Amino acid sequence: MFKPLNNYVLLQRIEEENKTAGGIIIPDTAREKPSRGRVVAVGDGAFENGVRVPMTVGVGNVVLFAKWAASANEVKIDGTDYVLVKESDILGILE
Repeated sequence: MFKPLNNYVLLQRIEEENKTAGGIIIPDTAREKPSRGRVVAVGDGAFENGVRVPMTVGVGNVVLFAKWAASANEVKIDGTDYVLVKESDILGILE
């Protein structure tokens, strides 16, 4: 398995419904990539002033992340698509 370094988080996107509240089906080509993901792996945390800062998110958390953060960090591991983001690009944990 993949272990992110420092303050990086490996996410698997959670697909959102392709239908509007009114019942209109949105084709895949018109949909935006989802900005929700399930945490698959986390790094050990970043160093600040020589001290490691622990991660706030953990494996299994469902998070909302900034859409602009994931565009350059899409990775494929063992045939599965993931998104690799810094913890600071995660906006919050969904409960």
